[in-house]
Amino acid sequence: MSTPSTSKNTNAFFVQAALSFGIALMTMLFAILYLPVDPWIRAFLGLGTMFLTTSCFTLAKVVRDAQENQYVVSRIDQARVDKILAEHDPFRSVS
Repeated sequence: MSTPSTSKNTNAFFVQAALSFGIALMTMLFAILYLPVDPWIRAFLGLGTMFLTTSCFTLAKVVRDAQENQYVVSRIDQARVDKILAEHDPFRSVS
């Protein structure tokens, strides 16, 4: 049974992810604001951008929760195996 790695993201990775998200969102909003089209098309694109952004956050949360849940289940299973191995005495006579 393999246990999941407990590696954490570095601060540099977190900053890179946050900056890339911010730049992508600001670029999209800037493009929508200065697009030479009617206001209703801008509104449609803005709502699409908002929906896509909130969907990305929801997807990230669901994936994170699933990974954390798998990690907890794996740790519980590992604790059960460790307990069984600790209680096992190969020299005990079988009656």
